[in-house]
Amino acid sequence: MDETVDIGPVELVVLAFPGATVNTETVEALQEVVARGYVTLLDLVYIAKDEAGNITQIDVDEDLDDVGLAVLSIEAKALISDEDLDVIRETLEPGSSAAIIVYEQTWARKFTTSARAAGGEVALHVQIPHEVVVAAVQAAF
Repeated sequence: MDETVDIGPVELVVLAFPGATVNTETVEALQEVVARGYVTLLDLVYIAKDEAGNITQIDVDEDLDDVGLAVLSIEAKALISDEDLDVIRETLEPGSSAAIIVYEQTWARKFTTSARAAGGEVALHVQIPHEVVVAAVQAAF
């Protein structure tokens, strides 16, 4: 891969929901951060598991209307691997669904590209679990 590619950090997130549709407010919140330029959606897959354990999978280039994700239709970059999807299919609870989303942290594009151009690199990028942050903030007050 060309090291001069102007791209920020890329992440995969799995949003799991009870039932067969994705929460409308969550989709609207994601649309908002995309519209503001904070993130760029790169790939999307929807998976649901019914109560009997049957799996439904819809890729971003298919019809996502019935599951509430049509407004996020993008040109997929094939960044979600079959291995990722296997793990999600195996661990998804019956009667639930998940949106698997790959996105670029567009807000970080300039400074990470600048760091790479200077011979640097993003050596570590760790997400701190929500519960840990909440507990630390609460303990500080």
